[in-house]
Order: sequence, then C-alpha cells, then structure tokens
Amino acid sequence: MSFWQKIKQSFRNFMVGRNGADYLSMALLWTGLLAYLLGSIIGSIRASVVFPLIGMLLNLVGFAAYVFSIFRLFSRNVEKRRAENRRYVTMMEKKSTERRQAKVRFQNRKKYKYFKCPGCKAWLRLPRGSGVVTVTCSRCHTSFTQKG
Repeated sequence: MSFWQKIKQSFRNFMVGRNGADYLSMALLWTGLLAYLLGSIIGSIRASVVFPLIGMLLNLVGFAAYVFSIFRLFSRNVEKRRAENRRYVTMMEKKSTERRQAKVRFQNRKKYKYFKCPGCKAWLRLPRGSGVVTVTCSRCHTSFTQKG
C-alpha cells in the first residue's frame, strides 16, 4: 500500500460516523467564499470609512460560514445535521418552484389573468377577456367574483 493510499484510508476511517459533505455544507462554503471576495473588494475601497468596515464585516461573515461548514462536515450528530440539510433542501425546492411558476405566469400573462385566492392565497388564472366570473378555488372552495 502506497503512502497516499494509507492517507486516504486513514481519512476514511476518521470520517466514519461523521456527517460529511451535504447540500447545506456546500452552500455555506460557497456563501463564505462569496462573502470573503466581496469583503475583500469592498474593503479595498478607500472612499470613506464605511467601506473598510463593511468589508471587514463581510470577511467575518465569510469566516463564520467556513467555520460552521467545517463544523457540519465533521459533526458526529448525524441526525441533527440531516434534519438541517432536509430543511435547507425543502426551502430551496420551494424557492425554485416559486421562480419556475413566476416564469410561467410571466410567459402566459397575455393569455391569462393571474390572481390569488383571498382564502388560501393559491394562484388561480382566468382567460383574458372572459368578463366578470364567479370563481371557486379548487383548494379551499372559497367563491368570489373576479374580472377575467
């Protein structure tokens, strides 16, 4: 067994029972990198006293994101880290769905009028030019009038 294979195997043994990399840890690493780069760029602006302070604050945020990410990588409390990652992934999927639906609404804005149900806030649509219509929400069964 070569030197590098021994190092790989010892690292694998070290990581047994630890959380390792997941979506939240990787997002924290990228966030830390972005905050650090922005902090470095903004901190180098000497126009006033405010820019270096904002730069230092962004560098501190980036460092904190790195530390928390490394803590999550090596944590042995796997169930808690998995729950955190599950909440993060669910939140990101919800945001992605909202963006995709907003894009579809924007593309179809000339064919349909989009509006929210006053009861459950679900998005509904009517064909444009359909006049005043009594709408019943399919989710909460609230009836209301809406101009199409």
